[in-house]
Amino acid sequence: MVITGLDALRAMSPPEFGHAMLQYFAFDPAYTNINHGAYGCPPLPVIAACRALDSEAEANPDRWMRFGYPPRLADVRQRIAAMIGAKTEECVMIPNASHGISTVLRNIEWQKDDIIITFNTTYNSIARTAQYLSDVPPHPAMSEFTLKFPTAPAEIVDEFRAHLRSLPRGNGQKVVAIIDSIISLPAVLLPWKEMVQVCKEEGVMSLIDAAHSIGQEPNLDLSKAQPDFWVSNCHKWLYAKRSCAVLYVPLRNQHLIKSSFPTAAAYPSPADVTGSNFVEQFECVHPNSKDTCPRADDSPGSGIATIDFVPYFSVAPALDFRHWLGGEEKINAYCRQLARQGGKRLAQILGTTGTVTDPTGEMTLNMFNVLLPLPASLEPKAAVVQKTREKLILERNMFAPVFFFQDGWWARCSAQVWNELSDFEKFGEILLEVCAEIERELRAE
Repeated sequence: MVITGLDALRAMSPPEFGHAMLQYFAFDPAYTNINHGAYGCPPLPVIAACRALDSEAEANPDRWMRFGYPPRLADVRQRIAAMIGAKTEECVMIPNASHGISTVLRNIEWQKDDIIITFNTTYNSIARTAQYLSDVPPHPAMSEFTLKFPTAPAEIVDEFRAHLRSLPRGNGQKVVAIIDSIISLPAVLLPWKEMVQVCKEEGVMSLIDAAHSIGQEPNLDLSKAQPDFWVSNCHKWLYAKRSCAVLYVPLRNQHLIKSSFPTAAAYPSPADVTGSNFVEQFECVHPNSKDTCPRADDSPGSGIATIDFVPYFSVAPALDFRHWLGGEEKINAYCRQLARQGGKRLAQILGTTGTVTDPTGEMTLNMFNVLLPLPASLEPKAAVVQKTREKLILERNMFAPVFFFQDGWWARCSAQVWNELSDFEKFGEILLEVCAEIERELRAE
């Protein structure tokens, strides 16, 4: 029998990592999950806690909205802040990383000569947001920094510094660099802390897309790294419920975030600003004091009242569950070792051994990339991606994102506490079948 409540778990010892952990997750027994990095997977105790919170919210929505959620939200923010090495008042909860990046970028008062720096590996919706801002007045310029693999962290830092110094600069010009902490595709840990320091030296603001960091990357310590802005999803590697993320804005930069997105009832017009109300704008719904939330009335004027707060609160049981498992170091040590073993074994099965994006392993955490036995010339690329989705998800009940990068087709796999090496061996055999089918079908067309 599966025990789903956290209280019951506290009296038990966790099982060994591997397939024994599957009893604590809601997966279909026929499904093998090696794509945790895409959407995350809350454990059953977290799902149970969320259902209890849903029931409490629906039992009395007025009590929930006015009195039920604020203390829980404050507790989650405090626990998250402690985990990432920040002050509680520097952290707010938001739906996802893209939401946080957009909030920051749309609060910056752009001028024509300003520059937004993206990478050739920037997550597509983030790159598109930067492109949109460049497309509309006052048309800040875009500059793309190109990463090429294999490489080393020191080389990335040096080349990034050279790129910043190559930009045309003027007095009063704003330059904002959007930097991944861990690239989504291909999955690679960047030396983002060192790149933040380069930004400081070159007078550039750093906006860190850390979508994959919390729960996967150790030693975050933002008070020491001091990025200008940082955002991470909690529903990926931290085991929280979708959608849940944290936006970190240090006190020194909170004056730049003039409005939450959407604009909250707590928004002060510039003429009325007397101090930072950064936190209030991201949590204000029905304040008890009009001093806290200006011009508040009995209607939810913030656009925040109708969101589901339960995913935010799921961070608390998620952290409790991770503590029960043995904590961050134990969880990530297992996942990291399995990712390296799985990547090596999968490449052997596919016959692509030695062709990897990170030869030394120093830029690999809990996700890895493996080159597929598909010719780079295979077209159309959109058809390759769609066919892999259909064949893997609908026919084989197993999936990892397939993507084209640097003249080759790759798959990105995730290692989690419920996985074992045999999962990746199974996936390797499936990939051999699927790649052969796709090549045959597209050549025939």
